[in-house]
Amino acid sequence: MKVNGVTYAPPSDPRRLLSDHLRHDLALTGTHVGCEHGVCGCCTVLLDGAPVRSCLLLAVQAEGHDVTTVEGLAAPSAPLHPVQQAFHECHGLQCGFCTPGFVMSVVGLLRQHPEPTPEQVEEGIAGNLCRCTGYASIRRAVRRAAELSQRPGARGARSG
Repeated sequence: MKVNGVTYAPPSDPRRLLSDHLRHDLALTGTHVGCEHGVCGCCTVLLDGAPVRSCLLLAVQAEGHDVTTVEGLAAPSAPLHPVQQAFHECHGLQCGFCTPGFVMSVVGLLRQHPEPTPEQVEEGIAGNLCRCTGYASIRRAVRRAAELSQRPGARGARSG
């Protein structure tokens, strides 16, 4: 499986969840695990560019696919991905636990809808829960991310 552009060996245990494989085997701890039932969206990653709940997917099911985690959006010394920048600018996080899942869902949303309508924004983040109830700031961050992604030279939603 390829994670953030790097090829890794499959997990030794075929029953290993993708979320556990990312966090425990590959040390990619940006993927959070909240409910472990696919309800909260904290564990959202991109599988071939589409948001998926990594706590509902076996790691072996990701073999032959490209997985992108929040760590794969921007290198540590590089500028933030437009969605990360928008969450920062709009205070789209409070405690931050749910933020990686929201960011990955929004990257997938903007890939599909570069200029989302309010209804598409609602649908795009509907699978993610923020227990701090910061939804107004998150919605502003989605709109700002769409603006930032449209700027010339920006790493658009399609690239990340």
